Amino acid sequence: MKHDADLRKDVMDELAWDRHLEGTPISVNVAGGIVTLSGHVDAYGKKLAAQRAALRVTGVKGVVADIAVDVPEAHARTDHEIASAASMALAWNSTVPQNAVKVVVEDGVLTLSGEVAGQFQREAAEKAVRHLSGIKAVQNQITVKPAIVPKDVKSRIMAALHRQAQVDAQNIEVAIDGSEITLSGTVSSWSEREAAMHAAWSAPGVSGVIDKIVLAQ
Repeated sequence: MKHDADLRKDVMDELAWDRHLEGTPISVNVAGGIVTLSGHVDAYGKKLAAQRAALRVTGVKGVVADIAVDVPEAHARTDHEIASAASMALAWNSTVPQNAVKVVVEDGVLTLSGEVAGQFQREAAEKAVRHLSGIKAVQNQITVKPAIVPKDVKSRIMAALHRQAQVDAQNIEVAIDGSEITLSGTVSSWSEREAAMHAAWSAPGVSGVIDKIVLAQ
């Protein structure tokens, strides 16, 4: 188990290594394996990049992103302009069902709502808008509507876990309740946990995934 001081150094090194964050000063504090990032960035995408960079570091249990997004005047957009650009980005994305996702913008905060058939469509909608100019934050309130869950969905998920080199499938347990999946067990890194969640969400008919996976000490 890494000491907080060692973990802080590793996170700082990973932030410095990330090309998306080049020249972006971000403060790092660590307490009990929980990383708190603070500072100011000029784009919402950089805030997300900082979060992902910290989560890539082995030993990190969680991340608090206390990072403010200060959009420079050259990239400032009105809420109407952001909403129009977001609607166009969604319309041009072939993965997002047409007219399934609605957009609301208030003071630069973009909220997505609506209903889609799969988690991959929910994720695609957020990815389509997160790098638009002027955005301070994205709130993804899109729901995944229940669908028919195949009887062999558990075996399909386990097979997917076994196919992925970064996941030790023997340490993951899968429970099915209707269209909801519960994952439990122990993993060695946040990326392994994320890969397991992605495998569960990718199964047909899944409307929700409950994460009870624990990071190994």
